[in-house]
Amino acid sequence: MSELIENENGKISIDTEVIAEFAGHAALDCFGIVGMASLSMKDGLAKLLKGSNVSKGVSVKCDEDGLVISFHIIVAYGVNINTVVDNLINTVKYQVEDYTTMKVDAINVYVEGVRVID
Repeated sequence: MSELIENENGKISIDTEVIAEFAGHAALDCFGIVGMASLSMKDGLAKLLKGSNVSKGVSVKCDEDGLVISFHIIVAYGVNINTVVDNLINTVKYQVEDYTTMKVDAINVYVEGVRVID
């Protein structure tokens, strides 16, 4: 699925997987986030995703109001979760809107686990 942007030069199609990949990397740059989580359907455990797999912990949908981005994250032990999530929302919203020129309507964050940073 891709999203369409029109400008004076023509039409631009951005695949939602591209937006998910960009948003995932923007989220990993935020303090306190260890990685994205992928839930295993087999046993319900959160699996830590890093590198090229970060988009599996991010879903992007487009509605009439704009983009809706959902994150499944793992946070570092000992950090204030509310502060980490607020930072993630503000950072990702700014970067995605700047990168795509599309409005971000909502960002949903699901904290799936806590890990100790080595």
